[in-house]
Amino acid sequence: MENDTIFALSSGVPPAAIAVVRVSGSAAGAALKLLAGRLPTPRRAVLAELRDSDGDALDRALILWFPGPATATGEDLAELHLHGGRAVVAAVETALAAIPGLRRAEAGEFTRRAFFNGRIDLAEAEGLADLLAAETESQRVQALSLANGHVSRAVAGWQEQLLGLMAAAEAELNFADEDDVEVGEVVAQGLISGMGALAAELGAWLARPAAEVIAEGLSVVIAGPPNAGKSTLINALAQRELAIVSPIEGTTRDVIETPLALDGIAMRFSDTAGLRAEGADAIEAIGIDRAKAAVEAADILLWLGPPENMPDHPRAIRIAAQADRWQGDAEAEAAAARCDLTLSAATGTGMDGLHRRIVDIARTLLPREGEAALRQRQRVALAEARDWLTIVRGSREASDLILLAERLRLAGAALDRITGRAGVEDMLDALFGRFCIGK
Repeated sequence: MENDTIFALSSGVPPAAIAVVRVSGSAAGAALKLLAGRLPTPRRAVLAELRDSDGDALDRALILWFPGPATATGEDLAELHLHGGRAVVAAVETALAAIPGLRRAEAGEFTRRAFFNGRIDLAEAEGLADLLAAETESQRVQALSLANGHVSRAVAGWQEQLLGLMAAAEAELNFADEDDVEVGEVVAQGLISGMGALAAELGAWLARPAAEVIAEGLSVVIAGPPNAGKSTLINALAQRELAIVSPIEGTTRDVIETPLALDGIAMRFSDTAGLRAEGADAIEAIGIDRAKAAVEAADILLWLGPPENMPDHPRAIRIAAQADRWQGDAEAEAAAARCDLTLSAATGTGMDGLHRRIVDIARTLLPREGEAALRQRQRVALAEARDWLTIVRGSREASDLILLAERLRLAGAALDRITGRAGVEDMLDALFGRFCIGK
């Protein structure tokens, strides 16, 4: 299967102005020659008349020829830039399928070949998958950083440091009798210092926000007592009737979630059941329990209620809501003075200020400019490498060069899993299955 030559539509679904069909594999050149009658100069677009095996015209198209291995897939690669009508694409794909040795590509197969042929590593492939799925600016920036090798370059630097430490350990173990090789406690202490410094660097990366926060969106939960204006607020944020608004207490009985993007940052806003200690029936009580769980898991809490009743949360915005109803009420205005902002979702008053506050807090939860976040798989491997590099001074391991050398080896193996050099066969199918057919 991996030796087959594959083809697929790599642009959007027709009809479109242009449709790009890619062919990759050892028979790509022969296939292009059969359809176009010749191979063009490598990496130059040439206009050609495409014909099927019976000589019937298929399309007048631009063709490009990329001889391997310096191609996207590491194999011979051809591209056909067709007119983007459904019938044109179907006819060309039918003609390609009729050529012996060619078959339609499976999902993610082009990228999978790029990985196996060393054109990209696993971290870059994951970034490419995220880039294809990106819907917001923050998702695009993060995915592009990963796809462009930001994490891979960091891993390469850590591996280089590990190799230096491993070389020092091996020199002591194998050449301690040589005059120019440091021996004994001096070498062990040097290794421990180097391992500690590298472990601290890995820990700093682990302290960054996880990539899933960007990909899945920050959780913003709206909570408060019944009839505090929570459903009106989420409807105003979503700009549609998402939740039922009613003066009847307990109308919202479950968590209602909607994805939104504020200033290019993906978020998941949730409306929750009103929190109250008494008077709830059995169904509403379940909703209240779910609301409490949502508040605990929230990245940002929007609290619509008395400030003194707000659950403890590190990133909460205290909101004096429904300002259109209580302005002029001295008691309500005194309570509002203890909140972070005043708004009326019904009239729009204060909504811009709420928008700015949410975005300001959200930015503190995202990687800073120039930083790359790690996916969960990568974080697990990095945490394992850090743990292998962490040595307790004065322990038995701290003076045993053989054990230190083994810890260095195991740390290196953990780092290898980030870029796909080892131990990733069980998850490759799941990764490349996220891609479309033409990727």
